[in-house]
Amino acid sequence: MLRKYGSGSIIAALAFSFLAISVQPGTAEDTTLRGSSDALRTVPDNAAEIRFSYAPLVKRIAPAVVNVYAARQVKQRRSPFAGDPFFERFFGRGAFGGQARQRTARSLGSGVIVGVDGIVITNHHVIKDADQVKVALSDGREFEAEIKLIDKKSDLAVLKVDTQEDFPVVQLGDSEDLEVGDLVLAIGNPFGVGQTVTSGIVSALARSQAGIKDFGFFVQTDASINPGNSGGALIDMTGRLIGVNTAIYTRSGGSNGIGFAVPSNMVRVVLQSVRQGSDKLLRPWIGADFQAVTSDIADSLGLDRPRGALVAGVASGGPAEGAELKVGDVILMIDGKPVQHVNALGYRLATAGLGRVVDLTVLSRGERRKLKLALNEAPEVPERNVTQVTGRTPFTGATFANLSPRVAQEVGLSTSSTGVVVLAVDNGSPAARFGFRKNDILVAVNDVPIKDTGILSQVASGESSGWGFIIERGGRRLRQFVR
Repeated sequence: MLRKYGSGSIIAALAFSFLAISVQPGTAEDTTLRGSSDALRTVPDNAAEIRFSYAPLVKRIAPAVVNVYAARQVKQRRSPFAGDPFFERFFGRGAFGGQARQRTARSLGSGVIVGVDGIVITNHHVIKDADQVKVALSDGREFEAEIKLIDKKSDLAVLKVDTQEDFPVVQLGDSEDLEVGDLVLAIGNPFGVGQTVTSGIVSALARSQAGIKDFGFFVQTDASINPGNSGGALIDMTGRLIGVNTAIYTRSGGSNGIGFAVPSNMVRVVLQSVRQGSDKLLRPWIGADFQAVTSDIADSLGLDRPRGALVAGVASGGPAEGAELKVGDVILMIDGKPVQHVNALGYRLATAGLGRVVDLTVLSRGERRKLKLALNEAPEVPERNVTQVTGRTPFTGATFANLSPRVAQEVGLSTSSTGVVVLAVDNGSPAARFGFRKNDILVAVNDVPIKDTGILSQVASGESSGWGFIIERGGRRLRQFVR
């Protein structure tokens, strides 16, 4: 079970110890342990090093890790028995409640100050649908915060503290420099008991099976992460932020030593968007669809193991076609950085940045090729023209929009999809009763092809003794007729 955590914190003291290995200087074993070219990665070889402490590092970083409080108004559902004369006769008027009432739902998570002007990075799920957000510093002071950007795909959000004073910050590190086995600290507010520090190592990189939709490139750590750590800092031994703690894999609800953090390089891209005045993160569009490389596919292509992203479709006139990508090609690297799996492709493209031309290493027809790919915004052609249908139709209560490459990218559909897509469906509406779901594509109504929302509005406004329609869902076409 995967939990994305945004409420609480536990004071967990991790005992960290080293295994003392007895080696004589100058022996082969000594070279193995101490001969690394990276002086920062060594095994302690004396009593002074074994007794080292994280305290100086924590004292420097902890003031920049904050608590994030979010509140939103939630309408309580009215009991189906409320107002029923039969039940009110036996149980009394008001026993089942009257009109739907409002209640305040609160969530608690963590955040990291990354700008002296009060810019805070946290998780989207911590402040999701919040009407009010507050940030509490480690010294007890609280500030109102404004939501500057949310990015659901990466589960990141950026807040701005409403004050003019300067704040302590955590500098961003380069998550590409991480190696499995590197020491890390997780700082947050698990279970709401107060700021807590846990230690561990980087357990794995480029994790894709964390179960978080639309994002598959996590830093995995065994540092204890619990409810309330969401949005907190994962820092390296230089005191730099190398990840934002997001989720844990658990069967009990507590930490089992498998935690996931969004890499700092993804955080950097989100922050750049805010600094440029954008309230959303625009990702590069390449005009192609991809699928995973399985073991069988890898064998058939001559790959030593499953890796890369297999091109499953190329949109006409898109950047992929311009780069001469073909169906069946496998993208192995972008700018020399490996594409470990299909979920890593989106991360590599997002962190490469818009407006650039990147170098692709592609396996094509058994040969490796170098290609140039331009990273541009997805076009919004045709315009989305968001529309709601009214009247006595099966479509009433659904919100529709024209499909363009940008809309398709936003909702996670194939960039070659065309027509009209369902953006939302109101609970209890006719559209909900007749089975419409978010991201359905309405293909035809009463044998009329629905190419845009204008045609839909025109067809839905006419008189009809019945409604026959076709929707596309997950690559399948479903037909329905209602009177």
